[in-house]
Amino acid sequence: MPRAKSTSTSADARQKIVAAARSHFLAHGFRSVTMDDLAAEVGMSKKTFYAHFPSKLALVEAVMQEKIREAEADMDSIPSAAASSFPETLHALLACMQKHTGEIQPAFIRDVRRDAADIFANVETRRAAMIKRSFTRLLTAGRKAGMIRGDVPQTLIIEMLLAATHQIMNPQKLDELNLTAKAGYSAIIDVILRGAMTAQGREEL
Repeated sequence: MPRAKSTSTSADARQKIVAAARSHFLAHGFRSVTMDDLAAEVGMSKKTFYAHFPSKLALVEAVMQEKIREAEADMDSIPSAAASSFPETLHALLACMQKHTGEIQPAFIRDVRRDAADIFANVETRRAAMIKRSFTRLLTAGRKAGMIRGDVPQTLIIEMLLAATHQIMNPQKLDELNLTAKAGYSAIIDVILRGAMTAQGREEL
């Protein structure tokens, strides 16, 4: 029993660190805050803090993994669209994506580009799978409702979404284009999905 309590306490401490780091990293970048600053903020000794996260990159990875897990859970929780609710489901998916990308500010993107590109690449793989799951369900329902064009293969639309996301939604390209993550996603979805819609679909959107 004491061992279980100790494990729970350790998990709570770890989550407290990740939450504090996330509030700083995603908004202001991770170069601007030190591990010692975070240890002081959460009221933890440096020894205990570093026992959980021996390096800043390990903490950055934990923050990014938590972020993608939350995005996956939120996207997967949106019900599959019935033919009559395609516009509502589309708006729910877009709102969910905007919510999660809106938290990520340019300073974080710049720091990831410089110091954590390998970590971002791992997250990118999960992001692609999440987009494929969510938009395959959406497009299937949209086609049944007559709102998605039948002359363009659904798999092609998904691949276009994934390709655009891969090419644009990465730290280097966002930095080059001077785009926020939220603006980049909004443009990709708007251009590709509107092009895949029938006239009826665009009117009801």
